[in-house]
Amino acid sequence: MKTERFEFSGHDGSVLAARLDWPEGPVRASAILAHCFTCSKDIPAARRIAGRLAALGIAVLRFDFTGLGHSGGEFANTNFSSNVQDLHAAVRALAQRGMAPQLLIGHSLGGAAVLKAAPDISGLRAVVTVGAPADPSHVLKHLSQQLEEIRRLGSATVQLGGRPFNIRQQFLDDIDAQSMQAAVGRLGVALLVMHAPNDLTVGIDQAARIFMAAKHPKSFVSLDQADHLVSREEDAEYVAEVVANWSNRYLDPLPRIQKPEAPEGVVRVAEAQGGGFKQDITINARHQLVADEPISMGGTDLGPSPYQLMSAALGACTAMTLRLYANHKKLPLTHVVCDMTHNKTHLVDSQQLGAGRPQVDVFTRRIRMDGELTDEQRAALLRMADKCPVHQTLHAQAVVQTELVTGAHS
Repeated sequence: MKTERFEFSGHDGSVLAARLDWPEGPVRASAILAHCFTCSKDIPAARRIAGRLAALGIAVLRFDFTGLGHSGGEFANTNFSSNVQDLHAAVRALAQRGMAPQLLIGHSLGGAAVLKAAPDISGLRAVVTVGAPADPSHVLKHLSQQLEEIRRLGSATVQLGGRPFNIRQQFLDDIDAQSMQAAVGRLGVALLVMHAPNDLTVGIDQAARIFMAAKHPKSFVSLDQADHLVSREEDAEYVAEVVANWSNRYLDPLPRIQKPEAPEGVVRVAEAQGGGFKQDITINARHQLVADEPISMGGTDLGPSPYQLMSAALGACTAMTLRLYANHKKLPLTHVVCDMTHNKTHLVDSQQLGAGRPQVDVFTRRIRMDGELTDEQRAALLRMADKCPVHQTLHAQAVVQTELVTGAHS
């Protein structure tokens, strides 16, 4: 994944800091991710969700609202309405790059902001909320101890997430003036509501209110054991996978964007965001996979290991070869299952016994063939298994040529 620094002017002219996360392969669509109240574009959930969506072909712009993170402006002068205006500014900035967003994703109060902004954004196809309140006034419960002081003095310093923020009366007035139910009712695009049932910050009842106010098409997905900030990597991965698959039926393919990508005929493997061993794989500029190592090997176990992928290639090639042969010979083969295992074992040649004897890779295939097949037909099919191209490649002498490529992409 390639991350590009991005800047644009916010609602009051302040420079807003953003990151544009690009896919390694072709860009299927573009999206904007709005962060939670007093958070930033760089919190783990935002980085992980954006990174995973990019790996799945969706370019994601995540930005800091005015006065937060690396963005300019004064937070004390902002409110919910200014966040919505910043969202519109982000939409315009992407559109100027020829990437008008079709997907908006909002986390917590950012989710309420995208619901408010969405009805007035042309070309939008889908909206996703993650742990979002149905009403922006829900955030006032975090200010309960200072509400009286704010109303009496006009402002107060509030500790949120261990950091001080100046909240002014105008923020409360703006929150009170919001009417979200009407905005949700006129979304006019597909909606996905994602929420953790045990969210202690924004209750699940808020998700129910959003869902009931929206018109179809709408969907709800439970985040089960996730916390409000979606702080666990596996939960962020799940959010991104669901969003990518769910939105696929609603998004229109973008015109081909001139950005470095894995060309046709190439399998590109790139380290995934966040370090570790996880790899994003783009195949033939269309298909996306993930590879990883098990936890016992220092990985995060979020994808198959390289040897498991090799076993899968052999198993898939075997089943395809059997199907091709059965179709050609008109054999009554109804279904094929190929169970694969891989191990390393010492060579048993007596001349190589003793210390330091080499090891050989052993792939074991257990093939099940269903159908009214004769013993002769099963034997013929079994012989064909050894003729599958991947099997022959593994038995042949292969040559791996390596070239050093300069620059970020080829």
